[in-house]
Order: sequence, then structure tokens, then C-alpha cells
Amino acid sequence: MSRESVVAQWRRLPHPIRWVGVAAVGGALIVVGVILLVLPGPGLVLIALGVAVLATEFAWAESILARMKSTGSAAADSARRAIAKRRNGTPPSGDGGS
Repeated sequence: MSRESVVAQWRRLPHPIRWVGVAAVGGALIVVGVILLVLPGPGLVLIALGVAVLATEFAWAESILARMKSTGSAAADSARRAIAKRRNGTPPSGDGGS
């Protein structure tokens, strides 16, 4: 079964059924992700995945997902700059000195 046929069948479902299914799956992923923040596991990944699932049907989740993407990109850029500074021999700022 191809992805297109699965998407087409999903879109043929009545909106309330899609809404409940997305809410249940997305909510469950977020709850498990929060639990895995204190237990060993990929908590942040599951929370992001849950928000992505919810964003397929809910506008509020779509705006949260966009904010998460921009924050994640900024954090990745900051980490790349810090790694580049270390490789060039520049000590990280805020080190406090030894």
C-alpha cells in the first residue's frame, strides 16, 4: 500500500474521526515523551513528534511546531558556532577560567 493511498484513505474519513484519532495519538506521544524526560529515553523527540502529529489537524499545534523548529534551528546554529570556536582554539565564553 503506497503512502498516497494511505493519505487518500485517511482524508476520506469524516473530520471528527480524524480529529479524535490525531488528538489521541499526538496526546499519547506527548505524555510518553514527558514521562521519558525523567526516565531514560528520547523524551524530547517524542514530544516533538507528538506536536507534529497534532499539527496535522490543529492550527495551534502548527504554530507551536513552527516555534519549535525555529528554536531548534537557532540552538543548532549556536552549537555549530561553539564547536567551530573550540576547533579553532578559542576558549568558550563564560568558562570562568582555571
